[in-house]
Amino acid sequence: MEKNENISAEALDELEELDEEITEEPEGDDSETLDEADAASEYNDSAAQFSDLEDALAEANDKYLRLFAEYDNYRKRTAKEKTETYQNASVQCVEKLLPVLDSFERSLEAECADENFKNGMSMIYNQFTAFLSQMNVTEIEALGAEFDPNIHNAIQQQDGTDYASNHVCAVFQKGYMLGDKLVRPAMVAVAI
Repeated sequence: MEKNENISAEALDELEELDEEITEEPEGDDSETLDEADAASEYNDSAAQFSDLEDALAEANDKYLRLFAEYDNYRKRTAKEKTETYQNASVQCVEKLLPVLDSFERSLEAECADENFKNGMSMIYNQFTAFLSQMNVTEIEALGAEFDPNIHNAIQQQDGTDYASNHVCAVFQKGYMLGDKLVRPAMVAVAI
């Protein structure tokens, strides 16, 4: 049994030596390989995080640009609507005033015995037309002009006039424009 005990003791000593060798830190090349692997792993993790952050930044930038474009379109649309609303309101106001202007013109053409009354009416008419000029209201020149269905309303055709064919030969009611917008077309007769 002594022999078994001796073998066992020797075997135990060898096992302890092997255990110590195994538990000692690896020297040189093995530790560098592990550090490089850890560094590569950390680099890959950092690169993946950086890529994710770049993607998030690109997405946020895209959302910002879309929002900015949407706001810019909204601003332009509301500015256009505002000017159109103002212009439409002005057109409606001028349209309501035109019958008064027509009445003034007819009254000035009528015979009047009182010269002071006629002068007073003429002064009011001049003020009224000056106001319309300030508002950028212009009369459509119709007599002798070529017929344009966009600004003329033909209610009659006349034959045997001194005017060329398809030209306005008589004006029954004046037409007016507010800037480039038609307020009222001119009622005209067209030569055949």
